Amino acid sequence: MFEPVKAGIRQKITDVFNDAEKGERPVLRRTDALFPPDSVAARVNGDVVTMMIGGVSGLLLQMLHPAVLAGVWDHSDFRADMHGRLRRTAKFIATTTYDHAERGQAAIDKVIRIHAKLGGVLPDGTPYRVSDPHLLAWVHVTETLSFLDSWIRYSEPDMSMADQDAYLDEMARIGAALGADPLPRTRAGAESLIRSYRPELRADDRTREVARMVLRQTVGQASVDMAAGVIMQAGLDMLPEWARRMHGIPPSLPTVLVRGGALSTARFLRWAFRGSPNTRVHAREVTSY
Repeated sequence: MFEPVKAGIRQKITDVFNDAEKGERPVLRRTDALFPPDSVAARVNGDVVTMMIGGVSGLLLQMLHPAVLAGVWDHSDFRADMHGRLRRTAKFIATTTYDHAERGQAAIDKVIRIHAKLGGVLPDGTPYRVSDPHLLAWVHVTETLSFLDSWIRYSEPDMSMADQDAYLDEMARIGAALGADPLPRTRAGAESLIRSYRPELRADDRTREVARMVLRQTVGQASVDMAAGVIMQAGLDMLPEWARRMHGIPPSLPTVLVRGGALSTARFLRWAFRGSPNTRVHAREVTSY
């Protein structure tokens, strides 16, 4: 009875995350991925809403580091295509978590090749390289901890500390492959590493411009844009208080409304995707594209 409705919802989400003109299709879960189906990473990284909320929060944290911000500002078309940048990040996470291990490694190798070519000079004259392990570690720890915290808040509030540590340990495999160093493998280590970076963080006009662009993202479909607005506000709500102060962007809705809306959106999309090919684990002979 509800299958046509669910299929229509899934198609809208597919269109958001896949560029049809480039022949992109959803990544299916496979038994021969970099992470096994019973891994914590496979459990956490497959929830659309929590990953998007965590992605927004992680990006806002990442942009507080002047060298990371410069790398995006100088070498990305995010100002013309923020949706495309967010979509590529989501595709990378999906591919490295669920696709054939060779495709996951190919996605990692592609990012390494791109990073190796990029660098520049900060406004104060300090040189930077996008491939700097120290910068990659900041990107990795903020992203993974944001994904994890979003999952805990909106899906598994009683997640054990052992599983939280396991998630960070598993995801460190991707960080290490990309060249990040140091790499925390526990929640305590991740929180300690973030504290150690705080003296390096800054917020200026460029930081705030990126934040405004992220939080105002639309894709042109009213129902999707409404959900996206909730997700963006929930991502802002995920930020630690010190990061919100640095960005200087107060939440536009009361916390109870933001969290209630995000939880309802997450549950609705889980219902729509329940039993779909995207959520089933496929045998290794089944291709993802």
